Amino acid sequence: MLTRYAPIRTIARRPLELDRLPRNTLADCYSTVELPSIVDPRGALSVFENSTAVPFRIQRVYWLHGVPEGANRAGHAHRRLQQLVIAVAGGCDVTIDNGFERSVVRLDRPDVGLYLRPYTWRELDNFAPGTVLVVLASAPYDESDYIRSHDDFRVLTRRW
Repeated sequence: MLTRYAPIRTIARRPLELDRLPRNTLADCYSTVELPSIVDPRGALSVFENSTAVPFRIQRVYWLHGVPEGANRAGHAHRRLQQLVIAVAGGCDVTIDNGFERSVVRLDRPDVGLYLRPYTWRELDNFAPGTVLVVLASAPYDESDYIRSHDDFRVLTRRW
């Protein structure tokens, strides 16, 4: 028997005015995105496409794997970059911070992605053995887009 899940909800695409970003509430910083899946007795197939599941045009794809037990990743924010993070195997905790409050999301389903907006601090930890995270990004790598100091991030987010 073939089971089809409903298409995901579309995330509103608002233009980002980088000079005057409104202060993000924690709810504005991230959302979960259910990826369309087809399930039958042979297993499940999940898919993402630019026009449906991904709220931006994909410019870069990378993945994290082989993260040692007890290691932390990320620990930064981006000025412009949007990302969709998917745990295709295993899982980890993603701590999300808007400069005022923090939340932890367990990312451990291959059919659910975590959408991260600009000016969202993220930290990854508590990796399960064998975890593989795929990250879809809205732009190629650009070191100048990174905010690597949490103190600097808090100063930037408090200016609004």
